[in-house]
Amino acid sequence: MSGCKSCGSGENKVAGCQNNGGCLSGGCNKLNVFDWLSNMGMPQSETFDIVEVRFKGGKKEFFRNHDRLDLVTGDAVIVDVPNGHHLGHISLQGELVRLQMNKMKVKNDQNVRKIYRLANARDLEKYQETQRRENPTLLRTRRIIKEMSLEMKLSDVEYQADNSKATFFYSASERVDFRELIKVLASEFKIRVEMRQISLRQEAGRLGGIGSCGRELCCSTWLTDFKSVTTATARYQNLSLNPSKLSGQCGRLKCCLNYELDTYLDALTDIPKLKGPLLTKKGAAKLQKTDIFRKILWFGYEKENSWHPVSSERAKEIIALNSRNIIPETLEANEGANGKNQFAAINKELERIDKKYKSKKRVKRRKKPRRNN
Repeated sequence: MSGCKSCGSGENKVAGCQNNGGCLSGGCNKLNVFDWLSNMGMPQSETFDIVEVRFKGGKKEFFRNHDRLDLVTGDAVIVDVPNGHHLGHISLQGELVRLQMNKMKVKNDQNVRKIYRLANARDLEKYQETQRRENPTLLRTRRIIKEMSLEMKLSDVEYQADNSKATFFYSASERVDFRELIKVLASEFKIRVEMRQISLRQEAGRLGGIGSCGRELCCSTWLTDFKSVTTATARYQNLSLNPSKLSGQCGRLKCCLNYELDTYLDALTDIPKLKGPLLTKKGAAKLQKTDIFRKILWFGYEKENSWHPVSSERAKEIIALNSRNIIPETLEANEGANGKNQFAAINKELERIDKKYKSKKRVKRRKKPRRNN
């Protein structure tokens, strides 16, 4: 058995644990899971008869083990699919499958297809032959799309294990009329053609890559549900609205912007909402920056370049005074030595950071005149 190609180890070489890509935890497969109930003794008669099967690109479906086959996570099996059969690998079995079905809202009824048998050597050889056809088919189809001037991007091709159907995954910004394309592909490759449109996030998940954090993309390793990400998420976290920094490889806002959003929203409950500048006898102070977790707001007067740190409690107090038409002397309050020491330490830290990243002036050196030979 060759190495796993769905996670990038491919090229018929086994990587990692050297167990032919079939470890009990799912091996080096994409979107693998850990069966934390595998060591618990369960009565054989009460074992859940539905298993989770993984296909290319991390796609997973549920199939019924109707014949009670002795299956192990990582085994290659032949499963029933519409108009034929396909080869997949067992990714999960037991009671965790029942929980996954409840999570995915899949009903345990007659619509769940069954597993035919374990894949033999001939099935694996035929499956590898179909996989070798995918890259040439992908390149040839892209040329055909370019010749037909279709506004679509073909990202992947997946052949069915019985070599009777090929699924073409594409992305497009507008509706595409590919009826003529299907006729050309069917006559070119002598196979049934299915065109499936996927989103840009799903495309990035199928192709994979390395994110700005230095790790593999979340959508290609463990993330299955794509929640909407808006620019308001970046505003809550005081991030600059720079599209080049906030966008992922798919061209959309990064999914990781949602990971810490709840923490920021909890911390923002103690930060007062300002409808305008704070009024003091020294002048009107406008908000310049908010340190959410330290609960410190930085204000600056109009004719000054320096910023003044104010605690959230003091800011609430000034807002309450301004609402009663009372103007305090300054932004600072009598917070004692501890408050002054805290703000002094913050100012020293900011000065240290400014000095660290301050651009050094380059000293221009006079060029020596060349000597004439």
